[in-house]
Amino acid sequence: MFTLMAFFGVLMIGATILAGLVVLAIAAKVALKVVLLPIKLLLLPIFAIVLVVKLAVLLTVGAVLFAVLIPIAILCAVFAAPFVLAAMALG
Repeated sequence: MFTLMAFFGVLMIGATILAGLVVLAIAAKVALKVVLLPIKLLLLPIFAIVLVVKLAVLLTVGAVLFAVLIPIAILCAVFAAPFVLAAMALG
């Protein structure tokens, strides 16, 4: 009987230690979030500016690629048109 009581006592101590560790981990997580919140709020405008600049650069690169590809497409169409017409006439 004493062995069973000792076993359950050890189990209860282990459960208490585990619960304490879980509470400690949650408290550390919350404390870390509270401590880092002002830094996050300070960096938020910087991230917004970086995002706007990134989108502007992507839009500019896309416009430049589009502006370069249109004349290339026109040149391909001008040079390929006689061959397409000949293929249609012979085909």
